[in-house]
Amino acid sequence: MAATVTEVPAVRELPEPDGLPEPLPEPAVDDLRLEAVLGVLSDPLRLGIVRKLLVERERFDHTCGWFGLDRPKSSLTHHFKALREAGVIRQRQYGLERRSHVRTADLDARFPGLLDLVVAWTPPPA
Repeated sequence: MAATVTEVPAVRELPEPDGLPEPLPEPAVDDLRLEAVLGVLSDPLRLGIVRKLLVERERFDHTCGWFGLDRPKSSLTHHFKALREAGVIRQRQYGLERRSHVRTADLDARFPGLLDLVVAWTPPPA
């Protein structure tokens, strides 16, 4: 029986636009902790958020509404804050909304191959 090869989506790298607001507080690259990153990614919803940002993003960063998640705003705020505080995403405040993107270069420098595993992960059916 031949093994099936599953094609892994590519990470969509987009250049950082000029004039971005300062990021919200986040850990420095040297302060990223593997146990914190793995802990935050152990939640399937958060893992799905990061994967979507890596393979489906349309702009440099996205609001919570772009993800199309049917969750209360307070719940989504909690999940995005957890991702930011662990150092997985960077968030910036644009007026009344926060937009997020994955700290790809920082995570690749600290934990090579980790984001490849996130991209290769297959989300469960909805």
